Amino acid sequence: MSGTNATSGAAPCRFAHYFVICGIDTETGLEPDELAALYQWLEADRQGRDPDTAAAGENFEQSPLKRTFKSKVLAHYPENVEWNPFDQDAVNMLCMPKGLSFRTQADSREPQFHSFLITREDGSRTYGFVHTFYEEVTSPQICSAMQTLYQMHQAENPSSATPSSSSSSSMDSLASSLDEADPPSSSSCRSAACGGYDASRDTLYVSKALCLITPMPFMHGCRRFLSQMHRAVTAASPPPLPLESYVHNILYEVPLPPPGRSLKFHGVYEPIVCQRPGPGELPLADFPLGQTFTLLGIENLVQLFNCTLLEMQILLYSQDYQRLMTVAEGITTLLFPFQWQHVYVPILPASLLHFLDAPVPYLMGLQSKEGTDRSKLELPQEANLCFVDIDNHCIELPEDFPQFPNKPEFIQELSEVLLRYGISPVGGSQQALRELEDDGRNGNLGGEQLAVLELLQGNTTLERLQALAKRTGVRVEALRGVGGEGEGQGGRTAVEEEELRNAKLNVQLREVFASRFTTMFADYEAFVIQSAPDLESWLTNREQMHNFDKASFLSDQPEPYLPFLSHFIETQMFATFIDNKIMSQWEEKEPLLRVFDGRIDKARLYNVRAPSLRSSNYQRCTVLKESAQAIEQRMMKIDHTAIHPHLLDMKIGQGKYEQGFFPKLQSDVLSVGPTNNNRWSNRTATAQRRKDRHRQQTEHLTLDNDLKEKYMQEARSLGKNLRQPKLSDLSPAVIAQTNWKFVEGLLKECRMKGKSALWSHLLHYQAREEKLEQQQAESPVSNGPERRKSESSIGMPSLRASVIQDMRHIQSMGEIKTDVGRARAWIRLSLEKKLLSQHLKQLLSRQALTKKLYKRYAFLRCEEEKEQFLFHLLSLNTVDYFCFTSVFTTIMIPYRAVIIPIKKLSNAMTTSNPWVCVSGELGDSGVRQITKNILEMTFDCQNLGKLTTVQLGHDNSGLLAKWLVDCVMVRNEITGHTYKFPCGRWLGKGVDDGSLERVLIGELALPNADEDFGRGCRTPDMQHSPGQTRRVSITSMGGRGYKPTSAQIQEAIGEAVNSICKHFHKPEKERGSLTILLCGEVGLVGALELFFHNGFKSARLFQKTVFVWDFVEKAVAYMESADQMGDMQETAEPMGLTCVSLCHYVSAINSSPRNIGKDGKFQLLVCLGARDRLLIQWLPLLVECPVIQRMYEESALLRDRTTVNALIAVLQTLHDFPITLEASLVKGIDL
Repeated sequence: MSGTNATSGAAPCRFAHYFVICGIDTETGLEPDELAALYQWLEADRQGRDPDTAAAGENFEQSPLKRTFKSKVLAHYPENVEWNPFDQDAVNMLCMPKGLSFRTQADSREPQFHSFLITREDGSRTYGFVHTFYEEVTSPQICSAMQTLYQMHQAENPSSATPSSSSSSSMDSLASSLDEADPPSSSSCRSAACGGYDASRDTLYVSKALCLITPMPFMHGCRRFLSQMHRAVTAASPPPLPLESYVHNILYEVPLPPPGRSLKFHGVYEPIVCQRPGPGELPLADFPLGQTFTLLGIENLVQLFNCTLLEMQILLYSQDYQRLMTVAEGITTLLFPFQWQHVYVPILPASLLHFLDAPVPYLMGLQSKEGTDRSKLELPQEANLCFVDIDNHCIELPEDFPQFPNKPEFIQELSEVLLRYGISPVGGSQQALRELEDDGRNGNLGGEQLAVLELLQGNTTLERLQALAKRTGVRVEALRGVGGEGEGQGGRTAVEEEELRNAKLNVQLREVFASRFTTMFADYEAFVIQSAPDLESWLTNREQMHNFDKASFLSDQPEPYLPFLSHFIETQMFATFIDNKIMSQWEEKEPLLRVFDGRIDKARLYNVRAPSLRSSNYQRCTVLKESAQAIEQRMMKIDHTAIHPHLLDMKIGQGKYEQGFFPKLQSDVLSVGPTNNNRWSNRTATAQRRKDRHRQQTEHLTLDNDLKEKYMQEARSLGKNLRQPKLSDLSPAVIAQTNWKFVEGLLKECRMKGKSALWSHLLHYQAREEKLEQQQAESPVSNGPERRKSESSIGMPSLRASVIQDMRHIQSMGEIKTDVGRARAWIRLSLEKKLLSQHLKQLLSRQALTKKLYKRYAFLRCEEEKEQFLFHLLSLNTVDYFCFTSVFTTIMIPYRAVIIPIKKLSNAMTTSNPWVCVSGELGDSGVRQITKNILEMTFDCQNLGKLTTVQLGHDNSGLLAKWLVDCVMVRNEITGHTYKFPCGRWLGKGVDDGSLERVLIGELALPNADEDFGRGCRTPDMQHSPGQTRRVSITSMGGRGYKPTSAQIQEAIGEAVNSICKHFHKPEKERGSLTILLCGEVGLVGALELFFHNGFKSARLFQKTVFVWDFVEKAVAYMESADQMGDMQETAEPMGLTCVSLCHYVSAINSSPRNIGKDGKFQLLVCLGARDRLLIQWLPLLVECPVIQRMYEESALLRDRTTVNALIAVLQTLHDFPITLEASLVKGIDL
């Protein structure tokens, strides 16, 4: 495209909207900054001082050169733009956030750069880029006023005249960061360097700001343009053209680059190139992300990114305004495709400090004063605050929040990108870079110095040269010849090379972040609920409608992602993203959403996504090279060249060049654009934007259509290769894994546009079957009585496998909002019940329905492939899936509980009122009363997960309160999982160990053993509660019982401890129940009971049984009495503390309101001792207690010191593991 056609008079397409000059108004003179006064008032109020006294009158304690004075917008061109009205107060406040600052010849006067943004009411943003420099004050009135103020200050503070400070730093942080960088020259140190001002000897300078206000953040281009404008003022010779020509050119003759194109326009001395991403690329972001990573370090930045995603309060803190802006814009840029929806103020003016008290999420930047202590900041609600101290490279995080998924792998990939560009991932650069940064304090270097710094970041040789230069006193500017101001690659200058490098680094870092969201939300569209018929009705009912099926979406995600995703989908930014998706069916897609959806479609077509379904494996970004190439190609071939600056029709004599002073520009030539573009002015901004968006969308669609056929062909060929596996070459395990992916991939194809072919098929099947059921119900034939007879025996009635019944369970789940979610929930339920193959076979057996719903060439209408498909699904039955129970954790589930007494006794033998409490991995049911003598109940409860324990008890009422229970059966009525909790013990006072309550440990019963449940004679397959058979043999209550040998007992203890060690060495996801390993049949408690029962004199007069707990109580009673008599005063201190702990624990167990019996108390003591690592300390106390001689035979293991020491050594290994106990075990214990 030729450069002559690149002009634009329509402001929405113009590169810049306003050129602004801010500084001192010589007519009004020096005015104290009202905002600074307000800031002092707020600070005094915060610190408890009298605000009115603090802010009243002049502050004579402070040197005039350190005070701030009111700045003013001196000029802005044009006067106003209709679609972007000029806000004079806001622009003035953001161009000079701390007002005017004064300097003398002794102070550093390096020009500074910073940027800001203004968010309008409609959410759109305008960017401002500011170049601040110091200009000599020529007004005698201003100099005289400053002299007077200094004399008044001296009179109030006589001691201030002594040389107490090396320089007079302003409150304006734009300059304060360089105050101590260059010491004042000796010739001027007499007055100004000592913080004073003498009009007869000193030259006074005041800050002035040049600002460009633009619709898009072309930071580098604006920075270079403003730098050249300032250079033209300070150069020895005047610029080639009047400054009005360059301002007019940037305002009216330089257009925005079209999407996917680059543009070259001309500054005062050098051309400037900027480029804009294409329709399918990430949106424009010109702030240097590399600097953000360098300032914070990669670990801190990822944590900050995570806090931003979870919409916490983010406070950035730095002396340098540009750092605040760079970090804020960098973080929000990385959120793609999401957008920050809350308060966003990267530079918070002092007058708005009270915004920090807002109880809402915000992202704000607060400028710190030099030397301010972080601890003096009074920040409210710090529990939810992420405080980022940029200058000190540290971050203070909120108390508790979920981590970003795959964080280690994510950081590793980002580190590799940074290292390719010579940036250290740990934050901060090598020593030479740190020294150079310290010279410029906070990275706020002048243009030439900044170029050297950026050049050094990628070149180790120059780093060493720089370090050498500092030691030898050579100035930094001497290194220019090394880096080269001349041509770089492809004829580019070193500055352009550095800009290209930064742009490539920016886009590659952003692509890594974007790739994570593309992976995590690749299927989000399937869970969007689009229920409104039109936009108006949707907007009207927006607050009452569910727009996203959160439960189904979370159920489809890998388990490690759930903590983060469950929080993130509740944020405002995610809700807005889903709202934009829904509105896109009636309006044009929001730009970020269009790019994101395009990437998902491309990924779906290109790699079919089958191999990576629901995988938590980290997927690296695959487009890093292409994204960098796109930027480089636009830089190598400039697409557009704007009109060169040219002479304007100006009045002769005005704007005369005077070195060091920015002239007053002629407003008449800058107030309107070129006359040949008047036709543009008739077009409204809305119409122009609509045209631009339409053109971008057309380009985007054309681009995708060119590749779509290619992707489809590759996908089809890949699909053909996946469809015909050779079963003879695969093991059963491989078949199960392969076909699980295959099945999920097949069912994923039904999720397009929120619809589900599978659920639609199921609904048609349900309608037909219910119609048939209704017809059968009306006929006289019925099988009801026969089924009732088979279920009437004591035990758990059987559940009938039914496609319709499982569908009804899913339909009753209010958490699931979409057909796709219901279809997936049905698949999960069928998998967990091991009925997926059977259900699908039943579903596809209705051939007439299949023919009606599917086209002739459909996969499911091919008999051979259908049979093979169903056969493969059978291999999934070899694995126990809990993919329904573990995912839908908040749904209500019906449970059935049945208490089965010992067979030889009748159900009606107890007159007490029984109760049961069922516990699982996700919670407990609470106490549930069971109707007397019915011994069966059903109850609805929030999902308990895998069941672990049952607490069974009764109130001991009536004449026949004693109760002998065989087991308790509990079944999840949705999944059909049945758990057996063996008991085999009495419950009642005066019988067995006197327990009215027992904690039973469960096992998952085999599905084909229903007949065995009622008989109570099946050999258990897993660990369960201690049964009566073991009790009889252990306690020697009958001579027929088998007594284990000493070797067998020691082997049992070793096996129990070994099982617990293996438990903790497994991945957390693969661990079973720790309660079973502690309290089950071969658990630690049972093994220690065997040890304590060996040689125990349990048989007494009249055959009254004595329990191990009786021995423990007698031993504790002896210790307490001995302590009271003073016998234990000579005991070593650690032994005394151990004795106290044992007595304390036994007392707490005995004083518990629970009636768990003596064996239950001993079990509880062992569990608490294992948890708190006290068992090995208690054992020697029990062994040395004299009570042991009365209650144990000489040959008992407990009286063998060698055996006890071996036991202590074995139990010592448990101290390496964090043992946690279920609430059902320790309920009611107060320690």
